[in-house]
Amino acid sequence: MEPVATRRHIAHIDLDCFYVSVERIKNPSLIGKPVVVGGSPTGRGVVASASYEAREFGVHSAMPAARALKLCPQLIMVHGHYSEYSEYSDRIYKRMQEFSPVVERASIDELYMDFTGCESLYNNDLPGLMQTLHKLVWQEFTLPCTIALAANKVVAKIAAGTVKPNGVIHVPHGSEARFLAPYPIDVIPGIGKKTSEFLRMKGFQLVADIQRIALQDAVKLLGKHGVWIYNAARGRGTDTLTPEYGRKSISNEETFGHDIAEFSELEKKLFPLVESVCSSARSHRWKAHTITLKLRYSDFDTITRAESLKPTHDDAIVFEAAKRLLAKNYTRSMALRLLGVKLSNFVEESEEDLPLFASEKREPALTAVDKLRKKFGNDVIHVGGV
Repeated sequence: MEPVATRRHIAHIDLDCFYVSVERIKNPSLIGKPVVVGGSPTGRGVVASASYEAREFGVHSAMPAARALKLCPQLIMVHGHYSEYSEYSDRIYKRMQEFSPVVERASIDELYMDFTGCESLYNNDLPGLMQTLHKLVWQEFTLPCTIALAANKVVAKIAAGTVKPNGVIHVPHGSEARFLAPYPIDVIPGIGKKTSEFLRMKGFQLVADIQRIALQDAVKLLGKHGVWIYNAARGRGTDTLTPEYGRKSISNEETFGHDIAEFSELEKKLFPLVESVCSSARSHRWKAHTITLKLRYSDFDTITRAESLKPTHDDAIVFEAAKRLLAKNYTRSMALRLLGVKLSNFVEESEEDLPLFASEKREPALTAVDKLRKKFGNDVIHVGGV
């Protein structure tokens, strides 16, 4: 058995149906009903998050919204409020940092926490701490979550998936392979649909089947990918977390219901994207040095172009830069199916030499705009634009 001194304690927190759960806080009438957050079913919109009630009809994330509505005619479709999801994610991330010295944000709705060395701090009862954190996330944020504690990130993530939604689980050290053995091979991260079909054709149904083969056989079957699957099936994985020392970017994009070629129409689509990323940046008290524009043509050819700015989170300034990038780089005689805007290279407001920035007088107005949008919706007021 692994020496106690070398044991790692990695927790995985997964916020269940995160987007839908936030929308239910805003609108409790959605509780208990089949709900998805995503794009319009009349165009190319896709499902970003589906409630478990919707999943019972076969609805899942990344599914075309039109297909989801056919599977579940009573489905309630909600247009996302992504800046609010980001705000909730940030608050939970900061709260979890109070319990663990190392926290990694794997995505907007997933965290890893390293409790190695913290055992005595929590009375040598880390499984009990997981129950406490589970209750805390609900009591303080009204969000359901699933938490798993294991020796590494791979086992913790798989274990969380076995008790979703709203579950808590602990996989004791030394029991990883035994715990994984009875589950279908699909639980292993990295075994997608094609790999699963291939392995099942070869007679692999359960993780236990993969555990029985030698490493060289796994490599023969799957090449270098076989090494990962061989180790994951035995409960081996990384126990190193990467803390978030600063978010790298804020972005938003829209896939249009129909391709657009008119520059004026593209500008109209561009402005709400700018509003969204600037509002999110202001909520963090960040200003961006760089704006990046993403263009995807109707033939799926995609380009990104960036421009450097004096640090800003002002809608009007960013929109002017976005228009310049669009005018300069929309060069093909082909319509666009997607536009995206990204802000990056942030500085904290306190880091700036404020007298250099003429826009500082706009700060109270921008703050007031954000408060109005949060209370009455994004369309209540705009700061210049088209």
